[in-house]
Amino acid sequence: MTLKLTLLAGVFAAVTTAQVAMAQEQVTWWYEAANPEQQAALSEFMIDKFNAANPDHLLTIDYRGNELDRQLRIALLSGTGPDVVNTPGPSFVATMARAGQLMQLDDIAAKMGWNDRILPFFMDLGRFDGHLYALPKTYETLGLFYNKALFAENGWTPPKTLAELDTLAEAMMAKGIIPFGSGNSGWRPANEWQVSIALNSIAGPDNVQKALIGELPWTSEPFVKAINELDKWWDKGYFGPDYFSLNGEQVMANLADGTAGMAPTGTWNFGLVPEYFKGRFDDVGFVGFPSGEGVSYPIYALGIGSTFSISAKAQNPEGAAKVIDQVFSESFYADINNVWQGEWNVPLRDLSNVKLSDDVIPLYTTSMAGLATAVNENQYGYTTWTFLPPATNSYLVSGIEEVWLDSLSTEDFLAELDKIFQQELAEGKVAEIPAR
Repeated sequence: MTLKLTLLAGVFAAVTTAQVAMAQEQVTWWYEAANPEQQAALSEFMIDKFNAANPDHLLTIDYRGNELDRQLRIALLSGTGPDVVNTPGPSFVATMARAGQLMQLDDIAAKMGWNDRILPFFMDLGRFDGHLYALPKTYETLGLFYNKALFAENGWTPPKTLAELDTLAEAMMAKGIIPFGSGNSGWRPANEWQVSIALNSIAGPDNVQKALIGELPWTSEPFVKAINELDKWWDKGYFGPDYFSLNGEQVMANLADGTAGMAPTGTWNFGLVPEYFKGRFDDVGFVGFPSGEGVSYPIYALGIGSTFSISAKAQNPEGAAKVIDQVFSESFYADINNVWQGEWNVPLRDLSNVKLSDDVIPLYTTSMAGLATAVNENQYGYTTWTFLPPATNSYLVSGIEEVWLDSLSTEDFLAELDKIFQQELAEGKVAEIPAR
């Protein structure tokens, strides 16, 4: 009798659990790549807290890795896919929005108070044809990580001009040190980090802005000069012999052990600093990339690493809006940035009530403050993945390799880039560029 009651109780419990699960509306979110520790952080601070606070919803995150962009495009074209749409940046949003694949967020933003909570510049980047379609997950920039211990040992200082950069790079190579730790293994678009640096720090952000709004062709002399300089660094060996076989973690490992002296890359790599500079945070520095003649220093190319939207075909748009709302909360900002720096610098207007752990490296805090100051003082530029339309940006990623490998001239590369861009500009696929 006791065994029978126990079995009945078990069956009742299972049925009750299933009924509760059926009563909950699932919220689906496809995310990019994340290592086990990062997935654990999202489970603790996003999934668990969301599900506890919203018992009528059940959030799940599906990690799609480097295939996220392609899979999203296919899914949205067929009217399927996740409720929360995590795109690579505003230029992708423009195409999806104008294809009717994303929900207009104006009313939701007003109801949730997003307009008051998020910096206006970044809200504007998610507006197309007068409507809001996306919110930025994080804002980021490019610069130079460098090994401070190695610099101190050799009496080096971070360069601020291209001439200083060349002198330092030659000194490093004479010692068998790779000047630019970098690589695109596993993420070919890493190529555009280098192009973005060259365009903004050499051609200058004013010229880049003019090109983005169609007032200056990409074949203009400032851009020729910038790409030629980038190609020169490649030919001189500044990027080392293993660019096509190194991934981001290997690059940071090389920087930490002094195999490479500098790494021209983005602030997302602050997430790797605790692992590769463990116990010696004073050995890593981050500064703006050197500027060319006539360009002020430093210029921080502004990027939106990814954006959040809601699918026009979302099964649970209400739940998706609540997920996005949690992302832009002070509590989530503090929780996630305490353990995962560089990927979740969401552009909240007011961070005065956000307290980060003492374990967060001071360099991260000061670098993010420097980026905010650069935006306020007009010392910002434009990353290609944020501001170029998709086809133009895709060509840039592949075409620059042909320039590096001497199968395409700078002039021909820029001519094709401009041709594709002008076509996309005419088709309305270029993100709206806020005035400087």
